Amino acid sequence: MNIKVLGGGCSKCETLLKNVKEAVANKHIDAKIEYITDFSIIASLGILQTPALMIDDKVVATGRVLKPKQIERLL
Repeated sequence: MNIKVLGGGCSKCETLLKNVKEAVANKHIDAKIEYITDFSIIASLGILQTPALMIDDKVVATGRVLKPKQIERLL
């Protein structure tokens, strides 16, 4: 599983990254987690609001910080 957290490095983006790591650990999933802060890459993926979350190249959330339990349901 490939998970991408996209954002500019703000506190909300950092919180989403932490919550993703917690959700992956809770579900015991083998996942590659990438934290992308380069806005040219973020824009090329079609993301208009950050923080954003992609799972296996599908955008599942933009503009909000999901809680670990919400992320677990998406995994």
